[in-house]
Order: sequence, then C-alpha cells, then structure tokens
Amino acid sequence: MPRAILAVILSLLAFSGASASDEEAAIGTWRNVRDTMHIEIRHCGDSLCGKVVWASDQAIADARRGGTQDLIGIQVFRDFRQDSAGNWRGKVFVPDLNKTLSGTIVLVDRNTLKGSGCLVGRVLCKSKILVRMR
Repeated sequence: MPRAILAVILSLLAFSGASASDEEAAIGTWRNVRDTMHIEIRHCGDSLCGKVVWASDQAIADARRGGTQDLIGIQVFRDFRQDSAGNWRGKVFVPDLNKTLSGTIVLVDRNTLKGSGCLVGRVLCKSKILVRMR
C-alpha cells in the first residue's frame, strides 16, 4: 500500500472516553511519523475534519498515481463525530486510492494521535501514529 494511503488511513482512531477537552486537544496540525504529510484538524460545524496543508513530493506523486490530482488542501478527515461510547468515528479520504473509507481517531496523549481506517467494514484495517506539530 503506498505510503500516503497508509499515512491517511492510519491517521484515524477513536478518542476512547473522549471529552470536550480531548476534542480540543485534537485541534491542531499533525504530521505522520515519516513526515510526508501534514494534516490540520479543526472544527467543522458539530464535527471534526482534517485537511492536508503540506505534503512531500513523493506523497503528491503517490496521490496523483491514485487519481487525486490536488493533494494540498484536500479534506482527508470528514464528519468525525463522537459516538455513544465516546469514540470518534468518521470518513477518511485516501488520496492514493481516490476512495473514502470509514475510520476512527484516538487521542493517545496531548501530542500523539492514533488513527485507523478500514477498507471494508472492520476488515483490512491499518493504524498509524500522528505527532503534533502545533
């Protein structure tokens, strides 16, 4: 699976027992561990969303090969809402596949998010760590 796909898919997980302060803690700019993509997470109405604010040349090339021409500025996290169990669930757009998948976001600590996304239901899932930039 191309690196940019992994970066996005794995950038989603569930805020276990999330509170309003956990939601606020997720607001900011995050990077994947390989530093090939930076994602700004913010409020979008009553949900959270995230858009790509920077990407490496390789991530841009991977996205173009997958059918996504403009990686910078694209919303990769959409409609993340807290469920009754306190988890955050939404949709993640995977530029390398040009597809939208289900995903979750978990706040590990103030500077670490763990995300996961699944291609089909809860099958073929991947997870990845994002590190706070600001």
